Amino acid sequence: MNIKKFFLNDKNIISHGSNSRNIHIKDFFIDSQMKDVLFIFISIISVVLSFIGTDIFRFDLIWIAILFCGIPIFKEAIIGLCTEFDIKADVLVSVAIISSILIGELFAAGVIAVIMAIGGFLEEFTVSKTKAGIKNLIDLNPTICTLVINYNRKNESEIVVPANLIKVGDIVKVVPGEIVPVDGEIILGESSLDHSVLTGESIPVDKVVGDEVYSGTINLYGSFLMKATKKGEDSSLQRLIKIVESASPENAKVVRAADKWATFIVVIAFICAVLTLVYTGEIIRAVTILVVFCPCALILATPTAIMASIGNLTKVGILVKEGISIEKLAKIDHMVFDKTGTLTYGKPVVTKIIAYDNAISEKELIRLFASLESPSEHPLAKAIVKYYKDNYDGSLEKVSSFEMIIGKGVTATLSDNKLCAGNEEFLKSLGVNLPSDFILNNISRDLNLGATAIYLSRDGELLGAVLLADILRDDAANLIDQLDKLGVKSTLLTGDNRNAAEHIAYDVGIEDLKYNCLPEDKISKIKEFQSNDRKVAMIGDGINDAPALRQADIGISMGGVGSDISIEASDVCLVSDDIKYIPHLLALSRKTIRTINIGIAFALGLNIIATILAALGYLDPIGGAFVHNIGSVIVIIYSSLLLRFKTRVD
Repeated sequence: MNIKKFFLNDKNIISHGSNSRNIHIKDFFIDSQMKDVLFIFISIISVVLSFIGTDIFRFDLIWIAILFCGIPIFKEAIIGLCTEFDIKADVLVSVAIISSILIGELFAAGVIAVIMAIGGFLEEFTVSKTKAGIKNLIDLNPTICTLVINYNRKNESEIVVPANLIKVGDIVKVVPGEIVPVDGEIILGESSLDHSVLTGESIPVDKVVGDEVYSGTINLYGSFLMKATKKGEDSSLQRLIKIVESASPENAKVVRAADKWATFIVVIAFICAVLTLVYTGEIIRAVTILVVFCPCALILATPTAIMASIGNLTKVGILVKEGISIEKLAKIDHMVFDKTGTLTYGKPVVTKIIAYDNAISEKELIRLFASLESPSEHPLAKAIVKYYKDNYDGSLEKVSSFEMIIGKGVTATLSDNKLCAGNEEFLKSLGVNLPSDFILNNISRDLNLGATAIYLSRDGELLGAVLLADILRDDAANLIDQLDKLGVKSTLLTGDNRNAAEHIAYDVGIEDLKYNCLPEDKISKIKEFQSNDRKVAMIGDGINDAPALRQADIGISMGGVGSDISIEASDVCLVSDDIKYIPHLLALSRKTIRTINIGIAFALGLNIIATILAALGYLDPIGGAFVHNIGSVIVIIYSSLLLRFKTRVD
């Protein structure tokens, strides 16, 4: 059984984008597996019949076990030697089986072949569980969808087409229960979508006209029409599959080291077997050594643990691009944060509503603000409208003569009144009086902390103002506290001014900060940390922070679903856009390395003890096969427990 080949050939087994490859996946997980079970079952029957002395025309039925279970082992050994120069477990087992046959120990050869086949089946079955998440992603990859032809015309029609034929700009219809086939924007209708496959969050997300939708999400309720903004092959689900597939364990240093050790152990096994044969003259002891010294458990310990940890992280919306990142994450002792979009949500929200001179109520003020701003597409305008709809009942009034002055504000007519909203400079240019004491007492402090003020006037008279700011994430302070308990120091690097930076740093509990940072300043600071032997992880939005993400030992980007730049620049993507899982990411990585070390130590210890017992004659080939496979299964099960690992920070 070539274990390394099992991992390296994933891309031949797990793929995406075509129906034919989905069939191959089913063949692997169902047909091939059932065939192995059938062969093993028949071989076990032949072993039992041979043991009780049953034969057919003097044909020893043990040969059925040798052929059904031994030939696949011989085949893998030959392929490994001839095509990959891979001298691993298959070679030792093949030599052991052939040696047993040559010395007349047919029953031992058959039992060894059956036990090794059972062990190999259990190993592959257990390891496949760590890859179940990738298979689930592929199953969610829609193969067909409904394309709307000549949308909004008299000859409009619908046809069912392969999802991979959808182009940018095509109109697609999605009905309840369907999977969104490509990334796009809703142009008609509304619904709630299940984003759990992409973000790990189980709560449905409401979607209306103008909202983005992502491939792989499930439409739960209403039908809607969407305009494709990406081709199928460039969609979020396809990127997700590619990232998970690319997170192969074999590029990790610890995996490569285990492979080298495995080859070294094979050579030692041959030497020990030859020396035992020469010293004792008993070939059966030498054969047993070849069986028990197979480095299967050693080879499996590392890749199984890494794949299990990657699967664990995928379930909470964290994508690790390469197996080697797990090793690096385990050594991180310094976390560098950007502010906007990382410790904060990166979107403006209304934080204060300030009526001037009690001339109007807060509710009426925000209603006028929202009515005036409702035709605008500006992010600040949308934030005001959203705040009103989330917190107050009642519909907005329709305005007329709406006009937007870029970078300044908006004007419109409402009930024969002239309304104006904008920044201080804009309203003053219109002749509106903005008393300095009103600004000083109510607004100046928030402005210094990074807030934005929008003033509202009616017929030239000031009514009040709203303050908008990018607020702190709910989990930010708890995150910093958990990192501190993990022994990870936190630093804030931001382009904001001193007051805004110190305010955020104080609220979350970060003592080390640097403000007014340009991208090159962030890189310089990270290099400084690294020069002091610190292992640095940088977490940012993946756009203006891309250079710093690359400079850090590990780059962690926010919002992996919607940002191509963040995926390219970082080693880890927080698809769920949620920083609360950062401590879990670090703790799991450390646990993974500990699990690997324990697995390797157990495998080596078991090999040494079993070899000594075999050399002394206390272990025969059949017992050696049992010991060998029990060790491999124990290591795999122990590594697979990482799938269920949850972080506990005291």
